[in-house]
Amino acid sequence: MSYEDRTLTCQDCGQSFTFSADDQAYHAEKGYTNEPKRCPDCRQARRAERGYGGNSGGYGRAPREMHPAVCAQCGKDTEVPFLPRGDRPVYCSDCFRQQPAASSPRY
Repeated sequence: MSYEDRTLTCQDCGQSFTFSADDQAYHAEKGYTNEPKRCPDCRQARRAERGYGGNSGGYGRAPREMHPAVCAQCGKDTEVPFLPRGDRPVYCSDCFRQQPAASSPRY
């Protein structure tokens, strides 16, 4: 199916914007049946309002609190996203990747 650029009106700001042929093809490929109701600027502003996007850790979450630790394998200072209790080893990212997978599945 061939698509042609279409001019739509934003429901938020009332400005005209182009719903390009490429965007229409993308929408069809993804199975979207509704055309966009907001211009790109208003869509971006709405996402920011709702906490989607940006570098906040995903979907409005604050960045993870990191805690200092010393790697049990190499002794390097590192940070981990949990509070080490001292009863289990803590590894830096490099050493953690080298650890064998658990022998039994975790559910």
